[in-house]
Amino acid sequence: MITGAGRGIGRAIALCLAKEGCNIAFTDIVLNDQVLATEAELKATGVQAKAYAADASNFDEAQTIVEQVKTDFGTIDILVNNAGITRDGLLLRMSEQQWDDVIRVNLKSAFNYTHAVVPIMMRARKGSIISLASVVGIAGNPGQANYAASKAGIIALMKSTAKELGARGIRVNAVAPGYIDTDMTQALPQEVRDSFVQRIPLHRAGTADEVAQVVLFLASDMSSYVSGQVIAIDGAMG
Repeated sequence: MITGAGRGIGRAIALCLAKEGCNIAFTDIVLNDQVLATEAELKATGVQAKAYAADASNFDEAQTIVEQVKTDFGTIDILVNNAGITRDGLLLRMSEQQWDDVIRVNLKSAFNYTHAVVPIMMRARKGSIISLASVVGIAGNPGQANYAASKAGIIALMKSTAKELGARGIRVNAVAPGYIDTDMTQALPQEVRDSFVQRIPLHRAGTADEVAQVVLFLASDMSSYVSGQVIAIDGAMG
């Protein structure tokens, strides 16, 4: 199960896991043409796939969606908390709404879906939960106090949950992407994008597929003794 997977990094993760044989349930805020196209592309790989319209930040809705996914798919072995937004601005100019929106969508949604999925995994005594954090949540970034706080919160949530759930065979990890080439970053001015690349020792942006490959590793038995970790995907920028 993947939240916010209609496009971007979430979509890349969904396709990567589907190509390895995973059935995919994913959410997005609305089932628009782009989301339905992602659903069709997933089904074309030969796996079971279904998109669900859901506000990941709504606690009760998360419980309902997870129960529906369990009914439709039988179980949930992997959860990827990917839903997220940005509302950038310098702290002194940041509105309360900008702060609240980012914390609610980015951090609360990760709590909502982890909380909803854990009972299923506990009964199975296995599972892998991967949350999308960010290098910004480790190092901070001017103009992104809200985003950085939400991603730092995800890291703390993941580390605490890993300690709580390890005895039940559930692994919990996070990935922390750096500058990744997505629709969101493509919208930035070219000079801003160039300045990011200049700070990266590998001298390029990462790709959504490269993030997805690390998620695949954490979702699979290849990482069977990896839990409570944050893996940066940033070309050594950090």
